[in-house]
Amino acid sequence: MSTLHSRRLGARFFGACALASTLLAASAASAFEPDRDVTVVVTSSAGGGSDTITRILTDTITKLKLTPSNFIVENRTGGSGAVGYSYTAKRTEDPYLWANIGVSFFTTPLLGESPVNYKNFTPLAAVSEDPYIMVVAKESDIKNLGDIKSAGKMISGTTGIVADPALLAQRLETAMGISADIVPFGGDGEVVAALLGGHIDVQFGNPSEVLPLIKSGDVRPIAVSSAERLPAFPDVPTIKESGYDVVLTQLRGFVMPSGVAEDAVAYWAGIIKTALESEIWKTQYLDRFNVVPKYMAGAELEAEMERRNADYTALMTSLGLIK
Repeated sequence: MSTLHSRRLGARFFGACALASTLLAASAASAFEPDRDVTVVVTSSAGGGSDTITRILTDTITKLKLTPSNFIVENRTGGSGAVGYSYTAKRTEDPYLWANIGVSFFTTPLLGESPVNYKNFTPLAAVSEDPYIMVVAKESDIKNLGDIKSAGKMISGTTGIVADPALLAQRLETAMGISADIVPFGGDGEVVAALLGGHIDVQFGNPSEVLPLIKSGDVRPIAVSSAERLPAFPDVPTIKESGYDVVLTQLRGFVMPSGVAEDAVAYWAGIIKTALESEIWKTQYLDRFNVVPKYMAGAELEAEMERRNADYTALMTSLGLIK
């Protein structure tokens, strides 16, 4: 090899090394390192499902010492989520602000009752899916979905017409070829009272809501809306294995304002992922509330948000709530 050629190779080698060093230095310089506390906005009141999951997750992160930041949970209620989501959306580019995802994250904007929608946020991470358990009163003649199919109709209760239980009832109506009357109530307690009083046939409840009623014998589970059977209810079939291609769970997770730097989003998504893999999270949330683990971030979560928004749009259009 000629001396000149060797020098050229050497120059290219050292040039490549210099470039690599520069890129690594730039990458290190741009890597997000938190130096402030994080505020997590919960758009519902203290003690509810969104508040509970938020506090358990942030407590898990703190106990595991995954980040130097502390977490401040703020309940900004009102306007069916509009107050909290509007506040979060206005804080563009803020890497220290999260907000929970609930059903109202999608439905309130569709009703025209919020100035912002899911497109005004940066997807952070989904953390779990809450399945729904289809229950009937203990005196009910309904033993399974086959009985409902034979009857050709059912009356279902829901907390507000724009909710997952309403969407489930509508999907079953289509899949089973039956007539489904969807009756809205002011809260879960009213739905339970109507079920026990024989005014409605079925209720779709989260495990934490209906588990005490199942244990007391006041209601009987006949199906679950998840893709697979729940460990807490191994003898209860899924709607899908009962012969109807219906799967629906409530997505639980978090978003950030728009414009947050990618490295900051990736940092917090990684922190959340590590927390979800811990024994603390498993025992304090998954096992305790009988929910389905579900981690999604980035483009995957963005696509899921698009899909769910389309589902709610279809439901609300069919009900005549929007055009």
